[in-house]
Amino acid sequence: MTGRDEQLMEFPCRFAIKVMGLAADDFDALVVSLVRKHVADLNEGAVRTKPSANGKYLSVTVTFQAESREQLDNIYRSVTAHERVLMAL
Repeated sequence: MTGRDEQLMEFPCRFAIKVMGLAADDFDALVVSLVRKHVADLNEGAVRTKPSANGKYLSVTVTFQAESREQLDNIYRSVTAHERVLMAL
């Protein structure tokens, strides 16, 4: 990220990460466990799931209080490194 991009976000702030993978009963729990390594406190209602139209894929959105750019980078690295994650936005 460039210095200009970092200026667009002020921390702390609410942030939502959307993670997509093949639909499975435990995919949402997997995503939450990956995010929890970097976020101490997830509020009730922080996790939303949505299956794809054909049910093959599942998106999991986790909303949390982001404390720094470094924290967000670490979350994205952790999530995208997992073999079951197809994409993270």
